Amino acid sequence: MAASGSKAKRTAFAIGAHPDDIEYRMSGTLLLLGEAGYELHYMNVANGCCGTTQYDRETISTIRRGEAMAAAESMGAVFHESLCDDFAIFYDKQTLARLASVLREVAPTILLTHPPVDYMEDHTNTCRLAVSAAFGRGAPNWEVDPLRPAIDTPVTVYHAQPYPNRDPLGQVVKPDIFVDVSDLVARKQAMLAHHKSQKEWLDKSQGEDSYLELAKKLDREVGTMSGEFEYAEGWQRHLHVGFCGEHDRPLEDALRTRVRLRALLPGGRRTPD
Repeated sequence: MAASGSKAKRTAFAIGAHPDDIEYRMSGTLLLLGEAGYELHYMNVANGCCGTTQYDRETISTIRRGEAMAAAESMGAVFHESLCDDFAIFYDKQTLARLASVLREVAPTILLTHPPVDYMEDHTNTCRLAVSAAFGRGAPNWEVDPLRPAIDTPVTVYHAQPYPNRDPLGQVVKPDIFVDVSDLVARKQAMLAHHKSQKEWLDKSQGEDSYLELAKKLDREVGTMSGEFEYAEGWQRHLHVGFCGEHDRPLEDALRTRVRLRALLPGGRRTPD
């Protein structure tokens, strides 16, 4: 594995489950990494084919692909095609081999993805796939699809907050890393607004502008958790073993003036809530 201080190109890869997941939970951090000089990559594992009560599968998939491409372009990110349908993100050999091939092509320094446990299985399985793809990046005998050579660069994995800042049993999840996105609220809202099909669908079912207002509410809640920022995105760093150096903290290093870390007690235990 390459040394953590190598001069390799700095790349951040956001892998979400569905079109708009990255915008909801990760886009502020991604924008800041872009401003810090990182090359940005953007991928939704599923194509969004079930996010409607109005259109057929092919139509909504095409619409949501266009919306996601527009959002990725607005943040200056390289767009990667989806791999499967909604509710078909399974932790299986075929999907993993395809995602691993993309990850080897991108060779990210930072990987942003869902938390290990989230409210729906598409999110949880996306996390499992992304983490396994990153872990196996350097295994030359693993036949990814399409075939690409193994890579030896370190990658630091960060998990976003679950939706809606709670685990599947309703318990509040507090992140270890807070990234200040207070001055990016309007840009995040604009990126979410690209997903017009979702805004129209959810606003009709949940109330006018609920789609955009909920995103602000969740970031405001994380900001309150930080004790410092008005709006924030929250992250937890994956254990380094098999991925990067023990002390590698590329996200924190790149966004130093924007980051607040949750205090830890001796022995690495989190402070009481």
